[in-house]
Amino acid sequence: MKNIWTVTWYSLREALARKVFIFFFVISILTIVFVALILNLTGIEKVFAPGVQPDLFNAVNTLEMMFISPITLICLLLSIFSSASFIPIMLEKGNIDLLLSKPISREQLLLGKFFGGILVVLLNIAFLIIGVWLIFSFKFSIWNFEFLITIFTITFIFSILYSIIVFFGIITKSSTLGMMIAYLLFLIVSPALYTAKYKFALFIQNNIIKGVIDFAYYILPKTSELMGKTNYDLASGHGITNYQPVLTSLLFLVLTLGISVAIFRKKDF
Repeated sequence: MKNIWTVTWYSLREALARKVFIFFFVISILTIVFVALILNLTGIEKVFAPGVQPDLFNAVNTLEMMFISPITLICLLLSIFSSASFIPIMLEKGNIDLLLSKPISREQLLLGKFFGGILVVLLNIAFLIIGVWLIFSFKFSIWNFEFLITIFTITFIFSILYSIIVFFGIITKSSTLGMMIAYLLFLIVSPALYTAKYKFALFIQNNIIKGVIDFAYYILPKTSELMGKTNYDLASGHGITNYQPVLTSLLFLVLTLGISVAIFRKKDF
C-alpha cells in the first residue's frame, strides 16, 4: 500500500511539473469568479419570493446544478485529454526500465498511476465545486451540503473513463485510441443507449435489436445517468434512487482495471 501511495504522489508531482494541475486550477478560479459576478450583477435573488424556504432551497439547488453541470462536463473532457498520456509516458523506453528496477511490483506501479490520475482530477473538481457551493451558500444563506457529494460522483465518472484510457494505453502504448474511445463512450454511446432503452423502447419492435441494446446497456458503464439523474438526486438530498447504474458501472471499472493489471503483469519491456 505504501508503494501505491508513493507512485500516486509521484504522479501528482508529474502533473504539477507538466502544468496540468495548474491549468485546471486556473480554469477553476476563472469559473468561480464568473459565477460570483453573474450572481452579483444579475440580482437573481430578487426572483425568489421571501420566506418560502422549501421553494428557495429547490431553486438554489437547481441553479447550482445549472452552473456546475456544463462546467464539470468541460472539466471531464479536459481531464480525459490531459490524463491520456500518463500511461504511454510511463511505458516509454527508459522510463519503464527505471520504474521496474525499483522495489515495487507491476500491480502497485499501475495502480499508483491510476490513483494518481484520479487524485489530480479529484483535487481540481473539489476546488471548483466547493468554490461554487460557497458562493451560492453565502449569497442565499442556503447551505446544501448534499451538493458537495457531486465531487465524488464526477470523480467516479472520470475514474471509469480513465480505466478505459489505462487499458488501451497499456495495449497500444499510445494515448490516442484510449482517449477516442473514452470520448465516444461518454459523449455518444452512453447517452444513446440510455435514450434507446428508456425513451424509444416502445418504438423498437425487433427483439434482436432490443436484446443488443439491453446487452450493451448493462455491460457498459452508465456515465450518462451518473452525470444526469444520479448526480442531481444526490445534490438535491434525495440520495441514490437507482443503484443499478452505480453498481454496473463500478463492476465495469473493476473488471477493466483488473484486466489492465493482468496484461501489464505479463507484458515484456
